[in-house]
Amino acid sequence: MRPTPHKALAASVLAVAALAAALLPTTPAAAAPPTAPLAAACTPAQVVTNGGFESGTSPWSQSSTSVITNRTGQTAHGGTSLAWLNGVGSTHTDTLSQSVTIPAGCGTATLTFWLHIDTAETTSSTAYDKLTAKIGTTTLATYSNLNKNTGYVQKAFDVSAFAGQTVSVAFTGTEDSSLQTSFVIDDVALDTSGDTTPPADSTRTPAAPSYTVSLSSNTSGTVWTGHESATFTNASSTALSEVYLRLWDNYHGTCSATPITVTNVTGGTAGALSVGCTALQVALPTPLTQGQTATIGFDLGITVPSGADRFGYDGAFSFIGNALPVLAVKDAAGWHLDPYTNNGESFYSLAADFQVTLDHPSTLLVPATGASVDTPGSSGRTVTTATAAKVRDFAWAAGPFTKISGTSTAGTPINIYSVSGISSANAQSMLTTAKTAVDAHASRFGAYPYGELDAVIDNNFWFGGMEYPGFVLDLVSTTALTHEIGHQWWYGIVGDDEYNNPWLDEAFTDYATDLALNKTGTNCWNSVSWSSTAEKITNSMAYWDAHSSRYSTVVYGYGKCALHDLRRVLGDTVMAKLLKDYATSHWYGVSTTSEFKAAAQAATTTDLTSFWTQHRIDG
Repeated sequence: MRPTPHKALAASVLAVAALAAALLPTTPAAAAPPTAPLAAACTPAQVVTNGGFESGTSPWSQSSTSVITNRTGQTAHGGTSLAWLNGVGSTHTDTLSQSVTIPAGCGTATLTFWLHIDTAETTSSTAYDKLTAKIGTTTLATYSNLNKNTGYVQKAFDVSAFAGQTVSVAFTGTEDSSLQTSFVIDDVALDTSGDTTPPADSTRTPAAPSYTVSLSSNTSGTVWTGHESATFTNASSTALSEVYLRLWDNYHGTCSATPITVTNVTGGTAGALSVGCTALQVALPTPLTQGQTATIGFDLGITVPSGADRFGYDGAFSFIGNALPVLAVKDAAGWHLDPYTNNGESFYSLAADFQVTLDHPSTLLVPATGASVDTPGSSGRTVTTATAAKVRDFAWAAGPFTKISGTSTAGTPINIYSVSGISSANAQSMLTTAKTAVDAHASRFGAYPYGELDAVIDNNFWFGGMEYPGFVLDLVSTTALTHEIGHQWWYGIVGDDEYNNPWLDEAFTDYATDLALNKTGTNCWNSVSWSSTAEKITNSMAYWDAHSSRYSTVVYGYGKCALHDLRRVLGDTVMAKLLKDYATSHWYGVSTTSEFKAAAQAATTTDLTSFWTQHRIDG
């Protein structure tokens, strides 16, 4: 979140201001994460050979000699050659595959490829022609004529579970009896890096959550009712006898009239609400041992309160952040049931898969986390199905927005949704900013993995901006929007315990924002003035809620200045490599202060002990 002056946030606040691809409504099977750290040492490598198809066909296997080609009709993403599947316009199947060996012991293995789809199909609802991407026997994603695009879009998938194995990377395209669809693939890569998964990661549980949600709204989009289920695995050697659902938005109501209601729980027994009615205990029928999976389900009601907030409505426009109940995290410290904070964030959660179906009046546009497909509902209604993989939360909005769209230079689709009162010039400016920002951050920290990116613009937001995976709320502000998009990496991809370690997402994101806007932070540490010996960059939100006027100054301002200073100690090249490698090794994982300090120390022969002390970075 990018705070602006509000209540206790004083004028010292800083300048104000998404596996994931457009999938079919059916959720594909995801590559399962390893259940324990790998033992072998990692040898970082890019293991796909001839991924750009510039060296002939070897070692690819193709169904016909016309799949790998440089013929006219399609343009390569890089070089002159590409893989062109289908495009025949009659019943036809094309295949393309390569056997690869993924080194053992690597914390991260990421399969990427660039995909362009064009089609003669005119339907907006039926998938006639399909492309399936697989690794081994696991389907990573399925695309269709519904996912047509004007340029290339990079797709990225976490395939770390296959470390130490030899598997096939395979693409299969099928066409029906008429109207061509061309699936064009280029620059396929499978990068491995990082050491073994940090030991703490194996104790964070419930792991690999998967949420399925079906909701229907009233005519204004301010009330939603339906059902949610959550499937999860116990990753801990300690049996789970209970789980907790975080009902964060009950902060915005009272315990006698909660905006979020959970009833008719199945798969467990609901206990009493706690932590200001933002946590609900669900006792499991039998203890869940390590590696076992369970599912709980419940009926869900959401009532959006008045107010231009991350959960609230501003006139005809509703913003619905943190409204879906998500599983709390248990680790070596126990259950994380921290209170909601309006000053920053408390939203500690593990990367999860979401399939969310939103039934709403057709007069409302519904931007949302993930890739969305709209289909006709009952009379005057539309069903938006949003699918998102490896995201920490799911948010959406509803209203008669004005929508404009574009694609970044690197191929990320961007949608800007504006409330009434936002000029077309300002909306276009925010589209330009978003396209530039997403590519700038991706070039530094790794390819944007969430497919499209939606930004909802309303100048009435008191908080400046708020981040969710693939979905942000913001003012008309280049700085703020660049910041919120930076959170796609620092909080979204590289997670953290936002309540206890807010600097790990806010300081890192503000530093990334400076880099994207060509600001070097020269001498910014020279103006640092601590208010007490207890004040530190690494303090938790418990401290900052008690010292709210200093939160932005220290966590955002001093935090990014410390990172600029670290860059000057290490050198630009070493610092850039440190952050990119760190993001890669914690991709979809959780960062801690101690892990970052260790990674920074490993990048230099200079003893950084005094640096951490001077900059008040503990942990």
